[in-house]
Amino acid sequence: MLSNCKVGAIVFFVTDLARSMTFYRETLGLPIKTLDSHDGPWGMGDVGDLTLVFIPRPAKAGDTPVVVFALDGGIDDYADALAARGVEIVVPVSEAPDGGLSLDFADPDRNMLSLYQPADAPRRK
Repeated sequence: MLSNCKVGAIVFFVTDLARSMTFYRETLGLPIKTLDSHDGPWGMGDVGDLTLVFIPRPAKAGDTPVVVFALDGGIDDYADALAARGVEIVVPVSEAPDGGLSLDFADPDRNMLSLYQPADAPRRK
C-alpha cells in the first residue's frame, strides 16, 4: 500500500524547543530553523532528502520520533484503506503545521507512524 512512498520526515516531540534547536543546530551542525504556525513555534530542517521536524509537546519515552511517509496526494484514500485493514487511526486527517495534511496511525506495537501530503496536493486521487 505504501510501496510508492518514501520516508520524508522524522518528527520529534520536544519538551524545550529552544534547547532542542540549540542542540541540533550548534552541537550537531544541522540546518534547523525555528518557524511559526497556527499552533505556535516549531522547528524544521532538511538533512539530505529527509526532513527533521521538532514540535513542542509533552511525550513519554516511545512516543517519539514519528516516521512520516511522504505522499503526493490521496491522503483520504490512504486513510480509508488503512481503516479498512483494521489499522488504528490515532489522529485522523488534519492540518499539519505547514498547512499540508497529516494522518497518524499505530503499528501493532503502538509505534506511531504518519502520512503527510503537501497543501497543494489533492486529498483524493
